[in-house]
Parts: sequence; structure tokens; C-alpha cells
Amino acid sequence: MKVAKTSPWPATPEQAIALQDRLRSQVITENPRPPRFRTIAGLDSAYDEDGNVVAAIVVLDAETLETVETATARGTTDFPYVPGLLAFRELPTTARALETLTLTPDLLICDSQGRAHPRRFGFACHLGLLTGIPTVGVAKNAWGDYPEPARDRGSWSEITIDGDPVGRALRTRTGVKPVYVSVGHLINIETACDRVLSLTPEFRQPETTRRADRLCRQLLREISATGTASPG
Repeated sequence: MKVAKTSPWPATPEQAIALQDRLRSQVITENPRPPRFRTIAGLDSAYDEDGNVVAAIVVLDAETLETVETATARGTTDFPYVPGLLAFRELPTTARALETLTLTPDLLICDSQGRAHPRRFGFACHLGLLTGIPTVGVAKNAWGDYPEPARDRGSWSEITIDGDPVGRALRTRTGVKPVYVSVGHLINIETACDRVLSLTPEFRQPETTRRADRLCRQLLREISATGTASPG
């Protein structure tokens, strides 16, 4: 599948923040057409203290939740670790993994933030603009304020930053800590939460995230064993 290139790629936090501020207005937080998601991809990235980066993509059939394709990539980064700018450590390797897919997913689920971000432009927003595919951020922790949702599965409460609604704390399992859903691009929050619930029949995290995370951990173990992160 095709992924647009950002050129030149930011080399400093100041350049990265300027790019986020410039691109933020391009994010679309509505469904441009009636949603029909036949395939849904989960994306995850990880890195170690040596600057090795791995990315994993797992594409599922939206109805059966069976895995239909996977893709991985390895790389390195020297972009500094700065909260709110993690996309600039991870996106280049993620884009390479996506480009090896033989199919184009209908929806991307990122283990990251979308609009629930201090500049309203998290990893999921950036990836959505680069791919032109509906994208959702499903994070393990909230960036913003929210009241605790009711205990029942499907309950949610609004996440706000400085009073601005940016996402939802969504209960995917009764009595279990919620996940934090925010729009990345080309989807509204209601559709995003519906999709996340469809991907969590047994566990707190979406199946897309669980499987991509497992693949990322495997890649990092391989790097640790071989001492190399050559692209692939």
C-alpha cells in the first residue's frame, strides 16, 4: 500500500512541533462516506535504549477477527524521546512496514493517541494524513481529564484537554480499566468507539493491538539476540 512521504522529515523537536501545528487543521473528524470496514489493521511500534525501532502491522478480517496479513519493519532513530513527539521516532519505520502490505486496510487502529494530544495531533492523526485511511488512536493511558465511566462494558466518558473534547474513556470490559479512544483522521468518535468494541470480545485491548504488540515484542527479542536492526 502507498504511504505519503513528509519531506523534509523533522530533525529537531522544534521542527516536529511546527509540523504538527501546520498539519493539525487537515485532520477530518467525521466519516466522509458511510463506514464499511472489511479489514482492520492494528499497528504497534517499540524501541530499545540503543535507538533500535521495530514496527508491526496485523490485518484482521473485521467480521471473524482472523489474521489475514502481517508486515514488519526494523530501523533506527536518533530523534530524541520527547512526550508528544513519539511519532517522529516511530513513523518512518511504521510507514516502511505498511508499504510492504499487499492489501490496503479499510481502518487503522494505532496503539497511540489521536486528537487526545496536547497539540491535537498525535501519532494516529499523522498516520491518517500520510495514508488517507480512516485512523483511530486507542491508548492505554489518557492524555487529558475525564470522569470515570460507568462500570459496564460500552460505558464511556468524555476526555477533555483545557475544556476541549478530544476523545472518550471507553469501558471495553465490565469493571476493568477503560481504554482511551480518540479520532485520528477520516472517522467520527462514535464510529471509532463502535469499532473498538467490536475488536474487544474477550480482552481490554483490541485484538488488533494485542497481536501487533506480540509481534513487536518478538522483533525486539530478535534484535537483542542478534544485535542488529537492519531494515526488513
